[in-house]
Amino acid sequence: MPQRSPLPEDGRPPGHFRNTSYMINKSRPYFDAALEAGVMAVYGRSTTGRGFALGSGPLEGRPEKIDFVRCSYLGLDNHPLIVAGAIGAIEAHRSLHWSCARTRLNFDLLAELEATLSEMFCASVIAFSTVMLANLGAMPLLSSGQLTGGRKPLVVFDRLAHISLAYHKPVVADETRLETVEHNDIGALERLCREHPVVAYVCDGIYSMGGNAPIKELRQLQERYGLFLYIDDAHGISIFGRQGEGFARSQFPQVLGDRTIIVASLAKGFGASGGMVMLGTADQEALFRRYSIPYAFSVPPNLAALGAALGSCKIHGSAELGDRQRRLTQRIKFFDRHIATAQQGSSFPIRMIAIGSETKAIAITKELLDAGFYTSVTFFPTVAQGKAGIRVCITADHEENDIERLCGCILDAVAEATGKPYPLR
Repeated sequence: MPQRSPLPEDGRPPGHFRNTSYMINKSRPYFDAALEAGVMAVYGRSTTGRGFALGSGPLEGRPEKIDFVRCSYLGLDNHPLIVAGAIGAIEAHRSLHWSCARTRLNFDLLAELEATLSEMFCASVIAFSTVMLANLGAMPLLSSGQLTGGRKPLVVFDRLAHISLAYHKPVVADETRLETVEHNDIGALERLCREHPVVAYVCDGIYSMGGNAPIKELRQLQERYGLFLYIDDAHGISIFGRQGEGFARSQFPQVLGDRTIIVASLAKGFGASGGMVMLGTADQEALFRRYSIPYAFSVPPNLAALGAALGSCKIHGSAELGDRQRRLTQRIKFFDRHIATAQQGSSFPIRMIAIGSETKAIAITKELLDAGFYTSVTFFPTVAQGKAGIRVCITADHEENDIERLCGCILDAVAEATGKPYPLR
């Protein structure tokens, strides 16, 4: 009869990578307070630009707010071409989705979308209904060694890798050895590359709380040691590159190769819905199409999502993409001229207002909403305990006067809540 290892003080078996009860118990008071304040689980309807009518039911009498929460960095989620593409796809097929495995039957528009994306991004692209599902399908394949010549790699996660990646650590650890290194710790990663014959590194391209992966240094490790790179660039797609190939893909050669996989969003900057995996070889594509569990047993993007994504592809192939990228850059710089953050000077559209206290961060977010601006309060488990803050997502659709007014409200609200002024530029 097998013996059970004694449980440590936190109640988790040794070697396990999740502690759901601890996370829920610690974060429940913050969620309760945020919901009571009306700054989470908010409903609304788009009006113009980044405006939305707060609430549900009849539109009459609902207050209008300016949204700094959505990650549609180029402002494409309301674009007429994308909306028309979604409607047109449903009208053409007179359906929304087919309830069958993708290994059996698929919409013809899905083949068109994947072929178009593959040409745009110089990779073999497979579309998924979400980025989370794309990662879920990839992690077992990566840890099994099927992507690294049959040799199981040491899989190394960046400590700040998004939860849609880190969530799968138990699955990875069931197949192979797993390590977690401090954020962007190239030195630690190189030591592991020297000590192990096959290493795969899992990270974000642009991190959801700000900052980015050091792609240049990672590519150097790849060239020196054969490091396999798995990069989730959900927040970097569309806002960089001539065709919107994204922060990560734009820094790799035209041929992606067999040691790099880039995952990206078809929402966020792309403005539609779903996710995609960029693969470098036909063998990898065949592997995903046969053995990625979400590919085989979950539905693909529905017809509205496919039509919307094809509409976005048209924008990505036009001069409008560059215009929107430049406008976004201008808006980011405008924000930085008014408020200093840890992300100041970067070209990424995420800014974090560091508060510390969860209670104060919730109160400030509520005050901003009352003033007409919806921002994201962030607290554990999204960030560490005692490191709460407010995330501001800047988009090309924001008007400068709205950004200026938001910044003024932030400075006033932080000073009132904390008793000291927030750092100016």
